[in-house]
Amino acid sequence: MASLDTVLLREITVAALLIFLITRYFIRFPIRKSSRPLPPGPKGFPIIGALPLLGAMPHVTLAKMAKKYGPVMYLKMGTCDMVVASTPDAARAFLKTLDLNFSNRPPNAGATHLAYDAQDMVFADYGPRWKLLRKISNLHMLGGKALYDWSNVRNIELGHMLRAICESSQRNEPVVVPEMLTYAMANMIGQVILSRRVFVTKGTESNEFKDMVVELMTSAGFFNIGDFIPSIAWLDLQGIERGMKKLHNRFDVLLTKMIEEHTASTNEREGKPDFLDIVMANRENSDGERLTITNIKALLLNLFTAGTDTSSSTIEWALAEMLKSPSIMKGAQQEMDQVIGRNRRLEESDIEKLPYLKAICKETFRKHPSTPLNLPRVSTEACVVNGYYIPRGTRLSVNIWAVGRDPDVWKDPLNFDPERFLSDEKYAKMDPRGNDFELIPFGAGRRICAGTRMGIVLVEYILGTLVHSFEWKLPDGDDQDQLNMDETFGLALQKAVPLSALLRPRLAPSAYAS
Repeated sequence: MASLDTVLLREITVAALLIFLITRYFIRFPIRKSSRPLPPGPKGFPIIGALPLLGAMPHVTLAKMAKKYGPVMYLKMGTCDMVVASTPDAARAFLKTLDLNFSNRPPNAGATHLAYDAQDMVFADYGPRWKLLRKISNLHMLGGKALYDWSNVRNIELGHMLRAICESSQRNEPVVVPEMLTYAMANMIGQVILSRRVFVTKGTESNEFKDMVVELMTSAGFFNIGDFIPSIAWLDLQGIERGMKKLHNRFDVLLTKMIEEHTASTNEREGKPDFLDIVMANRENSDGERLTITNIKALLLNLFTAGTDTSSSTIEWALAEMLKSPSIMKGAQQEMDQVIGRNRRLEESDIEKLPYLKAICKETFRKHPSTPLNLPRVSTEACVVNGYYIPRGTRLSVNIWAVGRDPDVWKDPLNFDPERFLSDEKYAKMDPRGNDFELIPFGAGRRICAGTRMGIVLVEYILGTLVHSFEWKLPDGDDQDQLNMDETFGLALQKAVPLSALLRPRLAPSAYAS
């Protein structure tokens, strides 16, 4: 009898909560009757709106919806308004014409629980602190001159990676591509920020870091019910926030240790300041904005996670596409053999002489953008787009994945065809740095990814080096036609099955010595 009473009490409680939420919803959000039409979109359900319609692959679902409802689409997401742009023209309207109005981020669990309550550069409000973080990062790590100054670090770390691959080749062991890339990139970034390699050897510690980065990118990409129905956020119905808090604690321990060890070794860097030295010395700007240790931890979290995962996933997708189409791999190797030969490694200065390699990178940015849905923005004021009314406080999502597959822009968009960037004048002029809205893998406008320039350099240099330095084939028994190309949704678009391949050196032995 007692258990029956418990079940009855639980059902009454749930029913009462639903009645409360429905009543609260219609009091706060009465049915709109406005002469200013919202963009078209799916009706969704009471209270939860369109949330259940998105499924496990929201970027794909939203692209399909856009074919029905149009390039500017409205969805009621819980108690929040959301608008989705799915074509180059729609993206341009929001990220260029109305860029300032959409320069802030909406509050969400990822910003709160992962990014130190939006104390970082990615989620911070558009204002003095964000500008200071962005300025320091561009001047001393992510901008053109800084990238040139740190080019030797990339060269040295890539040398470590090549020699490790050669050792695996001698043992006839397959290489797990994302693990290899994360290990190398984390060490590149560690050298720039902390003057040291983050991982001395590839093993349990570096694999755990890779898992932490993937978990962060995945959980931060979830459509969390509590973000869209704040009144029930405390319930954490999907368990997302609990996972974020645990992950945040693990990252905080790692970042705290990095900063403490760095502070203890200050004398060793006399006259050779690294990025963290510069940040600590420039914690205040002319407006009186001062960075706290929390801001600095949050910034390091941005640089280590986004700097490793987005570029490594792009390179992994490019290699997978080339393994499925060996003629593309062969064409890239022939171009590099003609320009570089086989007696030395590729150098960054060679890249401008390698148009086919650059075309492969552009095609990967188009078909497999590292961020399929841009990080959400929110409107500061009401506005009008394409004749449709966009209320104040509306969340904006640009479907970068759909933009890159728009059949009105791209011929045979599902094909991986680097030649399009060489043979078609319209495509040849396109650049992925945010000015050509047909190709915006890093976003555009004021909140374009701060690491755009670095991301392009890393992808071109590392991908080119791997293709030039090794012959690639799938492990014995794996058929290139059966290579799994499924996606896993998150902030970064991961391969569902990590790429594994057998590599064999194709250059003179001396090329791997430096």
